[in-house]
Amino acid sequence: MSEQQQQQPRTFRIGTRKSQLAMVQTQLVCSTLESLYPQHKFEIVAMSTTGDRILDVALSKIGEKALFTKELEVALEDGRVDFVVHSLKDLPTTLPAGMYLGAVMERENPHDALVLSEKHKDATLASLPAGSVIGTSSLRRVAQLKRAYPHLVFTDVRGNLNTRLAKLDDPSGPYAGIVLAVAGLTRIHLAHRISHILTPAESLHAVSQGALGVECRENDQVCTDLIDSLNHTNTRLACTSERSLMRTLEGGCSVPIGVNSALDQQKHTLSLRGLVASLDGQNVVEHESSVALDPSVPLNQQYHLANQLGVDVANKLIELGAGAILKELAH
Repeated sequence: MSEQQQQQPRTFRIGTRKSQLAMVQTQLVCSTLESLYPQHKFEIVAMSTTGDRILDVALSKIGEKALFTKELEVALEDGRVDFVVHSLKDLPTTLPAGMYLGAVMERENPHDALVLSEKHKDATLASLPAGSVIGTSSLRRVAQLKRAYPHLVFTDVRGNLNTRLAKLDDPSGPYAGIVLAVAGLTRIHLAHRISHILTPAESLHAVSQGALGVECRENDQVCTDLIDSLNHTNTRLACTSERSLMRTLEGGCSVPIGVNSALDQQKHTLSLRGLVASLDGQNVVEHESSVALDPSVPLNQQYHLANQLGVDVANKLIELGAGAILKELAH
């Protein structure tokens, strides 16, 4: 942003979903920008998305990739908001024409969390009685956990975090536990509800889980410069590789794709593990690879290498049989 633009007071409108988690995440972005640019004002504009309104159908059956982002991007396109805040895992890996992922903020813990009901509070997934019901809206989690814990029953549970926790806490409800993202529970100060954080061996997490993405119009130089200061380089590198893997596989919410990335700052290497599974968890393909990231080279070159790592891991997964699994899921 030019010095003149930085000094000229302006009000920026930030689009977001209406859920408690989305509002908390957007407030985090808002307060960060307020501290960086005290001369400007930042207003939050909340709206409902398709995914927020349709709660009686499994996400995988709605048949729309941009379930939680489309309405926000329409508001961005027509100028009602200047940029929007997403849980990055909800943002499709290919953006609409004219849209730009301006910032990826520092990631919260990306793993999945098991939250158990009071009745089973001292249990683990392994020790729960056969037939115990675990709620999750994620095919990725179901596919992996079915394989590891075949004695459990997995059913769909929708709604915001508080709604899902209320369903779990209902004494007459069916759930022995539910699986949620650690990041969401942490951000709304409910980390104390976590019974167990699932390891990568139990469940590889979703692409970009735990990270926040800030999207703006590609041709809006003022906004792109403004939100560039929010970028967390290591998070963006990791998420670039994860999103590249998913883009190459052409997957979305309806496809069981799991990832785990790690940036070793001492060795300057980025590693990425990818997984594609059949819905019943019986057919699973996994592959891991890594790339050297020389911190002395320009960032755009490092992002290019991270992107290529995702492509390479995805292509290896396809070679190992992921293509056949994905083809079957498409029918």
